[in-house]
Amino acid sequence: MANLPDMEKHRGFPGRLPGTDFQFTLRRANKAGATEITERIRYPDRRPADKRADAGFMQALWEHFGEEPFVRGNLDAGRLSWLFGREVIPAEDPFDPASYEALLRIDVEVARRNFPDQVL
Repeated sequence: MANLPDMEKHRGFPGRLPGTDFQFTLRRANKAGATEITERIRYPDRRPADKRADAGFMQALWEHFGEEPFVRGNLDAGRLSWLFGREVIPAEDPFDPASYEALLRIDVEVARRNFPDQVL
């Protein structure tokens, strides 16, 4: 693979929600660059499977990074976008939502409030 952008791979981070096709990580960088992270609205009537994917991803983030800032790296932009602006927030200013090197962090208070059944 020639000319791929650098992308940190988070070793040990689950690639997907076990038993599903809900992707958590990328295998390789996109030739065109990182997909932008955007804040997606989580409507209350979302499918239970989607809610489980959000909760599983939040748990994986917590177990892997805890309260420490982390590099976006190979974390899936779509999955991050479901948490972005609430449980996952920028850890740097200015923040580039279209960078594999962008720093993020968990807003622990919001994560505990929105995912009370998770071990945070």
